[in-house]
Amino acid sequence: MKRFIIALSLVLALPLSVMAADGSKIGSVDVQKVLLTSDAGKEAKEQLAQKASKYEAEKASKEGELKKLKGELESQGALLNDSARGAKERDYQQRLKEYQRFLKDAQDDLQAKNDEFTGKIVDEIVKVAQEFGKKNGFTAIFVKNETMIFLDPSADVTDAVLKAFNENRKK
Repeated sequence: MKRFIIALSLVLALPLSVMAADGSKIGSVDVQKVLLTSDAGKEAKEQLAQKASKYEAEKASKEGELKKLKGELESQGALLNDSARGAKERDYQQRLKEYQRFLKDAQDDLQAKNDEFTGKIVDEIVKVAQEFGKKNGFTAIFVKNETMIFLDPSADVTDAVLKAFNENRKK
């Protein structure tokens, strides 16, 4: 499979080498770098961190309640009659299930928000990179590290696209 990918990459790169010999401009953009270092990426990361800290506070509160309830169950368990002990155990199990559901829901919500932010920002990055390519006479701009075997570092236009992306967001 690895040989197939390399062979396919070489076959696909052949027309690019012809274009490059023709004087065409080819570039690459490290989308991950733009995503992490752009103003929009930093804002999204901050919003996610704030949301995560709210969930973390709620998690700590729920853990405290569970520990208290478990402590009561352990200390009073021998003193309670069977029906009272059973009721306390059911209450503890119910709250434990709610806690586990809360953890899963919080994780799912954070993942969904991350995916939403990332999707929006990547779409904007692609648009800016396309505009940058057209404006600066590029024949092709590729996503860096996506099945590339070699690309001259001078073809990396990530910093220029990052600058254009941040300027575009300020407008």
